[in-house]
Amino acid sequence: MSSDDFRFLMLSAMYENGGNTTHRFLDGHPQMWVYPFESQIGTALVKDALSAAFPVKYRWPVFDLDATAFQDYKAIIDEEGKVRARTPHVSKFRHMPFDFSDDERCRIYQEHVARTGRGRAENVAAFFRSTFEAWKDYRRTGEQSVYVGYSPIIVVDADKILAELPQAHVLHVVRNPWSAYADTKKRAVPLSLAHYLLGWTLNQHYALLFQRLFPGRMHVVRAEDVMADPRGTLGPVCEKLGLEPADTLKAPTWNGQVLEEVYPWGTIRRATPEANRATAAELSEAERDEIAERAWQYLDAFDYRGFLNGR
Repeated sequence: MSSDDFRFLMLSAMYENGGNTTHRFLDGHPQMWVYPFESQIGTALVKDALSAAFPVKYRWPVFDLDATAFQDYKAIIDEEGKVRARTPHVSKFRHMPFDFSDDERCRIYQEHVARTGRGRAENVAAFFRSTFEAWKDYRRTGEQSVYVGYSPIIVVDADKILAELPQAHVLHVVRNPWSAYADTKKRAVPLSLAHYLLGWTLNQHYALLFQRLFPGRMHVVRAEDVMADPRGTLGPVCEKLGLEPADTLKAPTWNGQVLEEVYPWGTIRRATPEANRATAAELSEAERDEIAERAWQYLDAFDYRGFLNGR
């Protein structure tokens, strides 16, 4: 198998915009190999104009031209996956069953690269393929054909993903900026409002730009629509990938097992419209007004202008 044969769906979303939630709704789909955590495939070699704005672990990777396949594998940050595999007692996912060896995945990864050759597309394909070959207690249906990853803010690199992997699609999730900022404030070290809205607006800029440049392969959905009707919102995306709009899309899952809440995959616990609106209401009036000023051009683009008034 080559990277040209690699069927891939990469999810993206600004922090607390429903990317983890959407990822969990897709998790149980019988035709998808869904990565268990954030697939943080970036490397420390990512250096460009956006490197100061976003962590490199979330970016499309850059590899050393003189590296070996083993060195390439070690360069991929994949923090959540490697921490759960190597030091499960400190992982926030330690309560979830996960029979997986990072060393075995590394070995399988190198075997794939030995067949396909090194290259960014080939390395990424090998990373995802080897993950599911090494994951012993993964729910296999015999129907899986599309690999699914999720990396926050990777929409800024969607043009590279779509250009380098001809069978790839990118799905970007956007959430109203008031609920999103209210949730990011709950983090141990939250971003300031100005810093957060800079990232939020950059994400939406690239999503709409690349949707124009790659029609049919760059998809954008609202987290509000996913929460209100996950099957109705994500089903059409599945159909564009040649997959069925399965009933499993109706509930968030881990390895096919229904979750009572999405946390700790993200700060969103209950993926419901009511909880989403209640989250936005946690902000002060001054915060709500400043967010509207900073996000103004995208409130109409995503039909959020009347969100705070219940519309």
